Amino acid sequence: MSKLTLRDLDVRGKRVLVRVDFNVPTEMRGKKVRITDDTRIRASLPTINYLREHGAKTILMAHFGRPKGKRVQKLSLRPIGDYLHSLIHQPVIFSHDTIGEVPKKIISHMENGDVALLENVRFQPEEEANDPKFAEALAKLGDLYVNDAFGAAHRAHASTAGITKFVAKSAMGVLMEKELKHLREGLDKPVKPFVVILGGAKVSDKIGVLKALMGKADSILIGGAMANTFLKAQGIPVGASRVESDKLDLAREILDLAEKRGVKFLVPIDAVEAKEIRVGATIRNTSRLSPKHGISDGWQAVDIGAATIALYQEEIAQGETVLWNGPVGIFEIPDFAEGTMAIAEALAQSGATTIIGGGDSVTAVKQAGLADKMTFISTGGGASLELLDGKALPGVAALSDTK
Repeated sequence: MSKLTLRDLDVRGKRVLVRVDFNVPTEMRGKKVRITDDTRIRASLPTINYLREHGAKTILMAHFGRPKGKRVQKLSLRPIGDYLHSLIHQPVIFSHDTIGEVPKKIISHMENGDVALLENVRFQPEEEANDPKFAEALAKLGDLYVNDAFGAAHRAHASTAGITKFVAKSAMGVLMEKELKHLREGLDKPVKPFVVILGGAKVSDKIGVLKALMGKADSILIGGAMANTFLKAQGIPVGASRVESDKLDLAREILDLAEKRGVKFLVPIDAVEAKEIRVGATIRNTSRLSPKHGISDGWQAVDIGAATIALYQEEIAQGETVLWNGPVGIFEIPDFAEGTMAIAEALAQSGATTIIGGGDSVTAVKQAGLADKMTFISTGGGASLELLDGKALPGVAALSDTK
């Protein structure tokens, strides 16, 4: 069944609990936390601003990092609240506690249009355990619940799923609705040719997605460390590269499935190899990869090579819909980033509907300065993968159904 949206709720004068995804990349500058990528915070603004403009008392909940149920000062949401203040040009009231008397008192003094932010929900061990008592304590702080945290929608936690049992109505926010539309509806019947680019470290992380997309994709391009497992499965030496040796049979099964389904399944035909994974390491482009000429002994594949870049660019240029999830090299190190940046550039120039499936691919596109050239950029890596795999997202399934 379809779920209630923010527009279905009468929010004026109501206390609206909103689960957002403020788990953003940061760095320490002296004693101050600096946000290095505010994509997720900005993505929440349409929902926050809608609630402000419609006279709601908006109470934001979020997690930040992995404090493992303990109060960790450097993982406080206070700096995030200060940053949000600068974006909405309105004070964001901050509660140092997630539940209890402190937030209760703050919320009791809120006026229509006010915005408050609760402390990191993961400071409470009950959050990840989806403890019903904690979920109920959160629910008592509001009248209605809105989930706009797509990046955490694949987690069945107290603030993403459990809370819905204790509120009158729960709905998806503007971002959640947009994410589901592009990733579920947009890829349900993609305009052909449909090209999928999958990178990242592990084949095991993408098994379900690979199998699910076999019936839809015209071509699948593989990169990143997961490519090494496919290369080794074909008898190509991979040197000291990272490989999932226990997944070689699975890799062969996927290669066979692609052949049976008539899907063009491309793995790197050459690579950039390095002696060490570090800035300034010695690198070189391999010759054509084959069982006789693979990655050199003691060297590691760190990026797709020049011939692979050209092959993948040609394939992307033919696509009408292109989905990209996962970098094709260790792009965090500039010397190993050429392939990933070339993929981003190829998508920007393709004229296709381009969907960036969250995670490091988003960082890469922004790093390349090409974010505004993409059709849609997802805020959730893990959530987008589970959705593409055809799995139900707990944070969506728990919301109120439309009548």
